Amino acid sequence: MILLADSGSTKTDWCIVGPKEYRVRISTGGMNPFFQSEKEMTDELASKLVPQLKSKPFDHIYFYGAGCAFPDKIESVRKAISSQLQVNADNVEVYTDMLAAARGLCGHQPGIACILGTGSNSCSYDGDQIIDNISPLGFILGDEGSGATLCRLLVGDLLKNQLTPGLKEQFFNRFNLTPAEIIDRVYRKPFPNRFLAGLSPFLSEHIDDPGINELILNNFKSFLKRNVMQYDYLHTKVNFIGSIAYFYQDILKKAAEEMNIQLGKIVRSPLEGLIKFHEKELK
Repeated sequence: MILLADSGSTKTDWCIVGPKEYRVRISTGGMNPFFQSEKEMTDELASKLVPQLKSKPFDHIYFYGAGCAFPDKIESVRKAISSQLQVNADNVEVYTDMLAAARGLCGHQPGIACILGTGSNSCSYDGDQIIDNISPLGFILGDEGSGATLCRLLVGDLLKNQLTPGLKEQFFNRFNLTPAEIIDRVYRKPFPNRFLAGLSPFLSEHIDDPGINELILNNFKSFLKRNVMQYDYLHTKVNFIGSIAYFYQDILKKAAEEMNIQLGKIVRSPLEGLIKFHEKELK
């Protein structure tokens, strides 16, 4: 019996995987060691995950999460999990959400994997590990194509009167915001990327507006140029995961076609692919 986790800053999807296609799915709050202490993650597991588990201990636990890129952060997650789930820390493996995307999209085959969600990321993958990664740089310097960056551009265009007056009025009415409140949320309050990404429903609601459509298309093309085209994209399919890629896939496909990039899979979550990647351990 193994336990898989795909975690972001706001939500963690868990799946208990056993023989004969045994599957149990559980959702809890997010676990991100960049923003949470070991104690906070331990408390989240104790209060939200452990009460829902009927089968334990597990032979192995694989945790894929945002913020799990450095040894001290990985160790913090590992300790929190092993202490609550009564599993030897050596049997708890912690990896980045980028590797989750690569394994979930490509399985054991080489490929290019990309994330377009609240943030964005990409990598070249050899069928087991990431072999090249262009730093996403975050929503201020990079994160092209992400919800945070798309909405940063949207808000900037609205406040600088680059879109229609009617669209500007609809935006402020839709979110009950003022320009001063937006400036405060972006420059003074914590997690501005989450705030900006939370405005993304406005993009989908007005996808037929030429200015909105062009904004998304151009930023997707920027993602492809500044990230994907630094890998061997001419001989490899490019796969995408995440809510932005999934819900705006028609525009993403148009961007890729205009740049002669061959797309592979576009899915919302890596969990199904991760189950297939790890299920060989149960045979």
